[in-house]
Amino acid sequence: MDISAHFSPSPRILLGPGPSDVHPRVLRAMAAPLLGHLDPQFLELMNQTQELLRKTFRTKNRLTFPVSGTGSAGMETCVVNLIEPGDKMVVCVNGVFGQRMTDVAQRAGAAVTTIERPWGEVFDLQQIREVVQKVRPKVLGIVHAETSTGAWQPVGELGKLCHQFDTLLLLDTVTSLGGAPVDLDAWEMDAVYSGTQKCLSCPPGLSPVSFSARAVDAINARKTKVQSWYLDMGMVQRYWGEERFYHHTAPITMIYGLHEALQLVHEEGLVDRWRRHLRNHLALKTGLAALGISYAAAEGHQLPMLNAVRIPTGIDDLATRKRLLSEFGIEIGGGLGDFKGKVWRIGLMGFSSRANNVLLFLAALEQCLQMQGGKVPPGAGVAAANSVYAEQEP
Repeated sequence: MDISAHFSPSPRILLGPGPSDVHPRVLRAMAAPLLGHLDPQFLELMNQTQELLRKTFRTKNRLTFPVSGTGSAGMETCVVNLIEPGDKMVVCVNGVFGQRMTDVAQRAGAAVTTIERPWGEVFDLQQIREVVQKVRPKVLGIVHAETSTGAWQPVGELGKLCHQFDTLLLLDTVTSLGGAPVDLDAWEMDAVYSGTQKCLSCPPGLSPVSFSARAVDAINARKTKVQSWYLDMGMVQRYWGEERFYHHTAPITMIYGLHEALQLVHEEGLVDRWRRHLRNHLALKTGLAALGISYAAAEGHQLPMLNAVRIPTGIDDLATRKRLLSEFGIEIGGGLGDFKGKVWRIGLMGFSSRANNVLLFLAALEQCLQMQGGKVPPGAGVAAANSVYAEQEP
C-alpha cells in the first residue's frame, strides 16, 4: 500500500440506503474558503440555513438548526434533551431504527415501553392510542421512514393523539425529509431530526433538528442536566440563537454544503421534489415486478426513496451486489437485522433519484440475475419502467 499516493475513488452511482449522490453545486460550495465560526459572513449563512430548514420542515419553530453530527446524533439530541432519568417513553419498533431509538432512550435513563410490529409493516393509530393512554409517557418516538424495511409510517394524526395525553411526539425523518411530505406544524410534531446524506443530497455530517415551543418548554423545565454536554440544547441554542455564544467550532464546510443543498430543494420546489421521487419509485417498482421481484414493505406503505425488495429464490445476495459494484459502479444495500440476506435496499434519494439511474440499474440487475440462472425476459424491466415514464410526464 502506497500511503503517499493521491486518493482518487472510482466513479460510483450511489443507490443504497445512504449516502446518496451529491449534487455538483453542493460539492462546489464545499470548496469555498473557510471562514471563522463567528465571522459575520458565516453567521449570516447560519441564519439563512436555519430559515431554509424551517421551509423544508414546514415549520415556524425557532429552535431549528443542523446538529454537528450525523442522523444518529440528531436522534440522540432529541432524546437526551427531552428525557430525564425515570421519565416514561414509548417507542414504536418495526425495524432497526426503532430499535436504535429504544437503546438511546434506555441509555438516557428512560423507562421505555415498546410497541412492536413485524418488519415491513406500519403501526395502526388505535394500537398507539391504547398504549399511550395506558402508559401516559412524556415522549412517544416513532420512525417516519424506516430505512431498514422501506416502510412508510402514516403520522398525520399522531400529534393530536399525543397532545390529548400531554405526551411529546418525537419523529425520525432521516430518510423522508426532502423526498416525501414532511409537515411539522400541520402534524403538531414536537421534536424532529433528520440527516443530510439522504434526500437532501449533501455529504453525511449534519443532522437537522427542530423543536416546538412545547418541547423547548419541557427542555427549559428540566430538573437535571442533559446527559450529553455536546448535545445540550440549553447551551447549543445560544450559539444558533441571537447570542452567538461559543459552544463548539461548527463544521463550516458542511454548513456551506447544506445551505447549497437546501437552496436546490427550494429551487425545485418541495412538492415537485416529492413528485419526482414518487415517479422514479413507481418506474422502478414496475420494472422490478417485470423481473419477478416484490417489495418487503406492506402495499400502500412503501417508501418512494428507499425500496426494500425481496431477493429472488436462488439468487446470491452478496454476489449480486459485488457484481453491480465492480462491473457497473452501482452501490445498493443489503438487508439489516431480520432482513439480513433476505432483501436488497435500493435508494432513489435526492440527486440519485433520476430516470437514467432507474433504467441503468434495471438493465444491470437483469444481467446479474441472468448470470446466476435467473429466468427473466430480456429487457422486461427497462421496458416496464419506460412505460411508466411515458405515462407520467415530469
